[in-house]
Amino acid sequence: MKLLIIRHGDPDYTIDSLTEKGFREAELLKNRLVKLNIDAFYCSPLGRAKATAKPTLEAYNADAVICDWLREFDGYAIDPESGNHTYPWDRMPRFMCESEDYYDKDKWIDTPFIKTGDIKEKFKNVCDGLDEILKNHGYVHNGKIFNVERENTDTVALFCHFGVECVLLSHLLKISPMALWQGFTALTSSVTTLVTEEREQGTAYFRCCGFSDISHLYAGNEEPSFQARFCETYSNFNERH
Repeated sequence: MKLLIIRHGDPDYTIDSLTEKGFREAELLKNRLVKLNIDAFYCSPLGRAKATAKPTLEAYNADAVICDWLREFDGYAIDPESGNHTYPWDRMPRFMCESEDYYDKDKWIDTPFIKTGDIKEKFKNVCDGLDEILKNHGYVHNGKIFNVERENTDTVALFCHFGVECVLLSHLLKISPMALWQGFTALTSSVTTLVTEEREQGTAYFRCCGFSDISHLYAGNEEPSFQARFCETYSNFNERH
């Protein structure tokens, strides 16, 4: 089985859709995805993900199953400095250095900061949603592995957002999402690919063989967006701080 996790194209957050560049990215993404013989599509309910999926779905003459849990991860915590709601994927690097537990695949979810909000509940909701999809495609989560009830070479596409992508990867690969939120970035319209390996009959494990791939943009002479990143140097105030 192959799992494609696709981040939406360059966004216009003010209208929850895409910029002109984002629509070009979605077209170039379609040119790539039509070659992959995708068997099933799942999509976030948010407009920017739907707009990204639309050209591909039209090319396949297919519909996507809309999954509310594929929306941008909105589990919140309380900022210890301001007392306001904040998101775990929007923290300064110095914050991540305050506790080694943030990087532990088991301990992060019970740290004092995380427990101030509803992140644990929202995290479980995403994991349960993914497990249900995989079960429907023949793979049942069992601890760190998957029981193979129906082996297959299906290709399944999920159109979603970077924050929730990190939760999906965390669940499949048993990595703290805090480490992924802080240390990785999936560029707009990028494709992350995971494949099952069934080296022993009846059991499978997902292995990532491509992260944040934007080769379709380069093929179409489209520069990658800076939307997913922050300033490379602090003194560069033309880039997002």
